[in-house]
Amino acid sequence: MRPFSSRRQIPARGFTLLEVLVALAVVAIALAALARVGAQAMDTQVQLESRTLALWVADNLVNELRLEPPGASSLRRSGSSEMGRREWHWDLLVQPAPGDAMLRVDVAVFADASRNDPVLEHTGFLPR
Repeated sequence: MRPFSSRRQIPARGFTLLEVLVALAVVAIALAALARVGAQAMDTQVQLESRTLALWVADNLVNELRLEPPGASSLRRSGSSEMGRREWHWDLLVQPAPGDAMLRVDVAVFADASRNDPVLEHTGFLPR
């Protein structure tokens, strides 16, 4: 007598090829989405760093004007400054603020010398 002949054989259970392919497709889509989110987070970090450094450049310019003796009511300057081991280019305009009690300082900070697209535009005020 054979010991296994009277028992019914149970078919092997496992994943079919189609189920494996569907699972791989789901994992691939999830990984692609995670990679995209990670890349967007890095881009956002770079933009925030650039805007922060540009704001520091603009604030330094306004504060340097505060230290200067009172001068002409209208003044236009351009130049460059180093901040965060990068060279920043800027345009500055000083003009009377409404009411003539203060001076308005507008600073545009650029990442490159072409001055096409400002990283940041900042406005400050100085006493007359």
